[in-house]
Amino acid sequence: MLDRVCGRRLLPVVGQPQPERADAARNRQKIIDVATRMIAERGAAGLSLDEVARVAGVGVGTVYRRFGDRAGLVLALLDEGERRFQESFFAGPPPLGPGAPEGERIVAFLRALVDRVVAQEELFLLLETGKAKGFSTPYQIYHVHLTALLTRARPEADAAYVADALLAPVNAYLIAFQREERGMTVEQIKSGVTAVARAVLR
Repeated sequence: MLDRVCGRRLLPVVGQPQPERADAARNRQKIIDVATRMIAERGAAGLSLDEVARVAGVGVGTVYRRFGDRAGLVLALLDEGERRFQESFFAGPPPLGPGAPEGERIVAFLRALVDRVVAQEELFLLLETGKAKGFSTPYQIYHVHLTALLTRARPEADAAYVADALLAPVNAYLIAFQREERGMTVEQIKSGVTAVARAVLR
């Protein structure tokens, strides 16, 4: 699926599979199922493409050709939640979706993004240790979306830079640290990003 924001064509939804042969589709699903089960049983930190291939009963080359690296597999595992999330801010009801003032949409987006990261925190942590180092396909889409909203809400600002600044606190490592080391609740984190966004928008 492709979307447009302010006339700019966005990247495909994360992990969206291309049309493929039936046997390739079966192998892909086996790999996804095995990786999902392994993470549920042992956590995400030790996820290995070689082990996933062995347990799934497919060649290691098949896994690497299909997903590229561990970050690519993580993107595929994140796929369904990411599809729903992107649909909600591109076409869902306001204030997250179209129809609300830009400032309200920015706040709603950042709060929803905190929930999105928390829901699949281990996978986001894995994604951020991949070669993309956090500047992955989801990040790019989030950045384009925020930049478009900021361009309308604060036309005098450097919207691309401000979008980076607003996204910086909403990363899995910081959120995990805030929750585990500082004892912060998810609602406290959401209140914090709300305060930052409102200060920027004043």
